[in-house]
Amino acid sequence: VAFYVLAHSIITRASQPIKIIPINKDMLPEYTRGKDDGSTAFTYTRFLTPFLSGYVGQSLFLDADMLCLCDITEVLEYTSTSTDDVFVVKHNYTPKEGKKFLGNIQHVYPKKNWSSMMVFNNFAQACRRLTPEVVNTASGKYLHQFEWSSDERIGELPPEWNHLVGEYAPNPDAKIVHYTLGTPCFAGYEDQEFATEWFAERERMLAHD
Repeated sequence: VAFYVLAHSIITRASQPIKIIPINKDMLPEYTRGKDDGSTAFTYTRFLTPFLSGYVGQSLFLDADMLCLCDITEVLEYTSTSTDDVFVVKHNYTPKEGKKFLGNIQHVYPKKNWSSMMVFNNFAQACRRLTPEVVNTASGKYLHQFEWSSDERIGELPPEWNHLVGEYAPNPDAKIVHYTLGTPCFAGYEDQEFATEWFAERERMLAHD
């Protein structure tokens, strides 16, 4: 349900045609990595975005536990004139909670949550390094700490485009909300910041004709 609510929030606010493609590992024969390290299905598959885009143009990856409150094309317009490898919100924080939804451990590491929203310049040489072979075998550190790129080629997005609910001070002007501790559909998270907006979006999605 989180994915569909996010998709609906994007579609209904977009000013230009867009394409939304869920990354489903069961539809990716190229992806052979297991989950022995405690990762989720999306921990590594997100880095296949440039490959799935044919290494052309720009692509935006978003975690499913988000809500878009802006015209998503603003993000691509913001990054369209740059040749940086990738754009992210460069979070610099220590999680307040030791656990997140469903009791999952809240791991702490450098560049945490940078990879939860990424605008790839798919044509960049660094993005071309993200082949299925690399994504299947590289360490989480190599991928999530952007060792496939370099710090000077990681562009920065304003923080309102990946607002971490429950971690940052409330921001009524947030453009993309990230329920990183738990989406409002989970018990215990139905009263957090922007939960009302999430439930309203879900109702509009269910009523949409």
